[in-house]
Order: sequence, then structure tokens, then C-alpha cells
Amino acid sequence: MKSGTNKQNSNPFHSAIADFSCSRKKMGSENFGLWLFFIASLQFFIRTQCTIVGITYVREPSVKGAVCLDGSPPAYHLSEGLGAGVNNWLIQLEGGGWCSDVKTCVLRRDTRLGSSKAMATELAFSGLLNFYNWNRIKIRYCDGSSFTGDVEAVDPATNLHFRGARIFRAVIDDLLAKGMKNAKNAIISGCSAGGLGSILHCDTFKSLLPPTTKVKCVSDAGYFVNVKDVSGARHIEAFFSDIVTTHGSARNLPVQCTSKMKPELCFFPQNVIQLVRTPIFIVNAAYDSWQVRNILVPGVADPRHIWNNCKNDIKNCSDKFLNALNGFGHPSSRGLFIDSCYAHCQTEMQETWLRADSPEISNMPIAKAIGDWFFDRSVFQKIDCPYPCNPTCHNRIF
Repeated sequence: MKSGTNKQNSNPFHSAIADFSCSRKKMGSENFGLWLFFIASLQFFIRTQCTIVGITYVREPSVKGAVCLDGSPPAYHLSEGLGAGVNNWLIQLEGGGWCSDVKTCVLRRDTRLGSSKAMATELAFSGLLNFYNWNRIKIRYCDGSSFTGDVEAVDPATNLHFRGARIFRAVIDDLLAKGMKNAKNAIISGCSAGGLGSILHCDTFKSLLPPTTKVKCVSDAGYFVNVKDVSGARHIEAFFSDIVTTHGSARNLPVQCTSKMKPELCFFPQNVIQLVRTPIFIVNAAYDSWQVRNILVPGVADPRHIWNNCKNDIKNCSDKFLNALNGFGHPSSRGLFIDSCYAHCQTEMQETWLRADSPEISNMPIAKAIGDWFFDRSVFQKIDCPYPCNPTCHNRIF
């Protein structure tokens, strides 16, 4: 097994810049002192160093057959905690869409989204993964099912392995053996397909930790909604149905849901969120750019590109997201940060996680809202005003 390593930028000035944004953008010296003061005041939410973290391969997984699409071992990046944070753990599930059938899974099989052999051996941790002094882990995504698949048979013609759920369990077991079994605090998070995974695995993650561990879950841009596209078809429902069937995901979806409706419907957070017992925080753009471009107006529904204006500028498109939040509920254990941005994934980059110009709702940035919620200082459940009312948004205009 190859253990992860941490490296620091050797140039003090450029290191300081990278520490905050992981972007290597130069800063004028006249602003440097003010920036350092700002960093010091926010060190609870971010590490004061931008860390490059090496990869760890799980070569002897605890769960038999826990492998990527191509049969290679699962992988993750671990930056160890410091001081008072050694017993606190933050896990982020990598995103990257899905593959829904043999053809699309073969296309992923030899890439970083299907093989640990194709993954970068080092990653820069940014955004939520700069959470101050905790053990921080990014679990690499190489199964194409939001870590839900489990099919025993392997097609000899394609060598495809559908083992996402086994990957999740094997990596968690590896981390438990490395000290997570003594966790005082733990968060599982994820963005996009990883954000969906953090919802679907939220209760499972808690069940694998000691009962004394404070466990909460964070989903960023993972609240995919089941709505008709502009042609009137339920394209996303059919797509999710193919994913669940191909990967054998049904057995790893909440039985309270699958006993009442088709398994593919239980891949949608709006149908399972009310079943999640562990405290959970949802971060999502009300005008999620991926969902607008792939659920509301997928290419197959608009062959003549009539709706290009909608896809390219959200001002020309109506909101379809908020109605799907009806099942979320508002107990104090749940957090909600739904900004009016046209964006997708906001916790992974320092620019949108916590910076002077990061998105805010009611003068609250995402990082502080989640920090206050996790440590029970206050409950944050806010839905923003309509687009484009929020000047702090980082909108994606293509």
C-alpha cells in the first residue's frame, strides 16, 4: 500500500497565496497584510496551508471484490489531522457523473473515473477539504454509480466491474483501521455525483462509526430532481433507471423507499431525504447549471437547439429546483443553503467556499453556515431570493 504524502509550496509568498485559494494567483503587496489578518481570523474554517496530498491505494480491501470499473484497486487521498483535530475526520466523495450501460461504462473504464491506474497521484486540497486541522480524505470515484453498485459477475468481453458499494465500504474500513474508529467528530460530504453519494450513504456512514461519534453529512449539488425536460419526457428518470439496473444499485438504496416505488426513483434525493436519520446539510444552487443543461434541457430533448438561450444564460430559463425540496423538512438537525446562483458545486473551491467574495445568503458564507450548524451554534436554513438578485454569486454563463 502506498501512503499519501503532503507537500508545501517552497516559495513563501506564492505559498501564502496558494494557501488561501489553491489557485496560484498573484496578489499585490499592498493587500498582503490585510489578507494575512483575514486568514488568521478564519483559521477555524480553513487550514493555513494549501496541501498537496498523495494517493493511497487499497490493495487488500476488507470487502472482497472492491475494485474500480477496470478491476484496479480503490484509492483515496489522506491528509492527517493536527493537534486537537487528530480525532476529527472529514470525508469527501469525488463526483464525476455516472455511466448507465456497458457502452458508457467502457468509455470511462480506462480513465480516472474508471481506473485508479489513470488517476493523478497527487491532489491539491481546497475549499471544504481545507477544514482546519482535521483528518481530510478525498475518496476517488471510479465506479460510475455514486458508490451504490454491486454486481458479482464480470463480463469477460469488457472486464467491467460494478462494485461501487464495495469500494465505499472497503475505503471506510481502511480509514477505521487508521484511526477513524476513535473519531470524536466526523463529516461525510461530496459534490455532484459525490453529493448524491453523501445522501445515500449518510446513515450507513454513521452506522460504521462508534455511537459516541458526532456524525453529520453535507451534500453539495447532489440534490438531483426528477422533472420533465422541455420536450415533456422524463429523460433523467430513464437515465437513472439504466444506472440502477446496470450497476445493481437497488440493494444499496433505502429499503423503505424501494419497497414503495421503483428503485430508480429512490436514486432521487427528493424521495429518500425524509428517510435520512443522520443530520444533513444541503448546499445547492437553486439554478443548478448541470441540472438545467442535462435534466431540464438535455441535448436529446432539443435537437434543433431552440433552448440554447436557456442553457447559456439562466435569465432565459425558469426555476425547476425548489419544488423538489418539499420533502426535506425543517428539523433543527438539518441545514439548508440554497442560493440563487447559476452554478454547480460550491464547496470544493476556495473561491466559493470561503473567500472575501464568496457567495453569501443573509451575509453568511457557506463555510460559516456549515461550521455553525455542525457545532450546534445555530441552525441555518435559508433559500435565496430569485435569480439574479444575489450579487455575491459566481454564476456560470457559458
